[in-house]
Amino acid sequence: MSDEGAAQTKPESRRAAVRRKLGGRRRREPDVTAHPTPIRISRRTRTVLILAVIVTLAYAVYLVPSVLTTAVGGIALALVLSFPVRFFSRFVPHGIAILLSFLLVVGIIVAAALYLVPIVAQQFSSLIGAAPGIATSAEQYLRDALDSLENRGLLPNDDPQQLISRVRENLVDAVRSIGSSLVGGVLGFVYSTVNFLVTLLGVLFIGIYLLVDVRKIKAFYLRAAPHDYRSDARSLWNAFGYSLSRYLGGLALILLIQGAVSAVGLFFIGVPYALVLGAIVSVTAIIPYLGAFLGAIPALLVALAFGGLTDAFLTALLFLGVQQLEGNFLTPKIQGDTLHVHPILVFLGVIVGGGLFGILGVIVAVPALAVLRVLFDFLRVRLRTGDPAGAAHDVPKVRRTPGR
Repeated sequence: MSDEGAAQTKPESRRAAVRRKLGGRRRREPDVTAHPTPIRISRRTRTVLILAVIVTLAYAVYLVPSVLTTAVGGIALALVLSFPVRFFSRFVPHGIAILLSFLLVVGIIVAAALYLVPIVAQQFSSLIGAAPGIATSAEQYLRDALDSLENRGLLPNDDPQQLISRVRENLVDAVRSIGSSLVGGVLGFVYSTVNFLVTLLGVLFIGIYLLVDVRKIKAFYLRAAPHDYRSDARSLWNAFGYSLSRYLGGLALILLIQGAVSAVGLFFIGVPYALVLGAIVSVTAIIPYLGAFLGAIPALLVALAFGGLTDAFLTALLFLGVQQLEGNFLTPKIQGDTLHVHPILVFLGVIVGGGLFGILGVIVAVPALAVLRVLFDFLRVRLRTGDPAGAAHDVPKVRRTPGR
């Protein structure tokens, strides 16, 4: 090749290299946070804007209540899955740990759907069919008990037959109410199924997203806090996460154990429909204090109808033992003392939650109390009055050890 040809190709090759370099360079997203020009607003304006955002979000939740259900379910799923994620993260990367935890939960659900759900559905259908016989048997035992009380002079002036008639009328009204509810449920089955699937997918999406991006969310939360209070903000985040994850994860395990122990105990006593009755116990035990007694009522009625007073007495002893097992062993060992809320406040919180939001309020009442307790403890030791003279007296003194 001549010198002139080499001189022509050399600049062209340089231009081609520059063109390839510019064409292959990835275009960066414009950073809107770089070199910001401050927009001065007063504290009052900032407070008004924050309140406007909060009111808008609250109104949106009021218009679409399923948003709150989906969000709460997603947060609960993330907190429950945090236990297996934390365990698997010791051996594999964080992303793989999340995938393994999710597959574990899905595997348990699929196994339950394949093996347990058909049996429970069959027993539940049989139990519904046997409900009139159970009601008749309970009525007969009630009549015998009232006759015995009347013979001993322990019954008021009311006629026992009138009391039985009232009970029968109440049972008939309850059955009619349940029947009408079932008819309405069948008519809206398709809509309910679609709504349930959308909510379920939303819960899964939020739960997995929170697990994947929990570090980014925490970093954003800490950056939003003032610099002088970031240490306190980190402590509050850790306290919230510990209390909620420990409570919800322990609650799921306790409910599973209570239902399994109840089902096995009823099976050995000889009470029919033991599996579905154990499932009812697992569901009702979500309600603090009252749930165990509510779950025992169907089992006692079935035991009384099919096994008589002996099986009913053994069933009562079984549920008394399950209650003692849960209160004295399972909850202290699994959940520990994470709630720190007086039982009276828990009971009142459940009533208030149920009155405001129905069954969702009953379920969310105790976790909400746990959050409020952490927030109260956080603010109790940090809030100070505006009196400069008394500020020095409010600061806790640090006890120094000798030799330091």
